[in-house]
Amino acid sequence: MTDAAIVEGRPTSRRARVGATFAYATTDVRSALLSFAVAGSHEIVEEHLLVHAAGREVTPRELAGDHGTRLHVLDEVGTGWLEVTYEAIVDITVPIGDPTGREIDFDRWVFTRPSRYAESDRLAPMAARTFPGLTGVPLVEAVGRWVFENFSYVSGSSRGTDGAVETLLAGQGVCRDYAHVVVSLLRALGVPARLVSVYAPGLSPMDFHAVAEAWVDGSWHIVDATRMAPRETLVRIATGRDTADTAFLTTTGGLTTFDRQRVHASLVEGEMPEDDHESLVRLA
Repeated sequence: MTDAAIVEGRPTSRRARVGATFAYATTDVRSALLSFAVAGSHEIVEEHLLVHAAGREVTPRELAGDHGTRLHVLDEVGTGWLEVTYEAIVDITVPIGDPTGREIDFDRWVFTRPSRYAESDRLAPMAARTFPGLTGVPLVEAVGRWVFENFSYVSGSSRGTDGAVETLLAGQGVCRDYAHVVVSLLRALGVPARLVSVYAPGLSPMDFHAVAEAWVDGSWHIVDATRMAPRETLVRIATGRDTADTAFLTTTGGLTTFDRQRVHASLVEGEMPEDDHESLVRLA
C-alpha cells in the first residue's frame, strides 16, 4: 500500500509511463551493470525489459540495492552491440510535507560525509559564510534557491569527472552538477543529503534527471535546484552518495562506445502540477 500525493488535503492520483532505450558498441566487455529500472519503493503497474548483447537476447540478473534501488547485471557481454529497452507504468506516490519517514542512523552518517563528487569538506568554509545562522527547513530552501539563482544550466558544459568544486568554479553545469553542489553545501552544514536519479515527466529536454534529497523535518525531501520538472511527478530510479552510486551504465573490461540513447517520461493519468518551490516534497 502506498500514499498518494496530498494536495489541499485531498489524495491526488497520478500515473506515469517511463522508460529508456539505448545502444552501445562493445569490444571484449566482460560484464555490465544497468541502473535504469524504477525503484521498488514505487508501485509498478507494468514493466518490460529487453536486452540484447553481442547479437543474442539475454536475461540480466536483478540485484536489490539500498533505498529500493534495483540493479541489473549482464555477464559475458562480449563484442558487438549492447542494446536495452525498458518500459514501465508507475503509480506515483509523492507525499507532500508529510514528515513521517523513519530516521535511520546509519544513513544519516553516510550521507553527511564527503564523497567522490560531493566534496563537502572542501566547501565547509564557503558554506558557513554563505548561509550564516540558518538551520532546518529554511537552510534547505536557501541552499536550493541559491544554487538555482547563481548557476547556469548549460548542456555539455561539464565533464563526467567534475565534482561540486569544479561546478562552483565554472558557475554552470547540468542536473547532476546542480545536485552535487546542493548535496555538498548541505553536508558541509551538517544536513544529511544524497543524490537520486529519476525519471522526470515534464522535463525538457528529456533525459535521465538527477536531484538532491535532504533529511529535514524527520524525513527525506527533494531539492531540485534546476527547477526543470515538477517534483511531484518524479519517479525514483537509484539513490546514493553521488553519481558514482547512480550511473545508469557501468562496464568491466574491454571498450564501450556510445551510439544512441532515448529517455521518455510522461503522465498517463492525472494533471501536470505546478511546482511550489516554497513547499516540501517527499519522493516515494
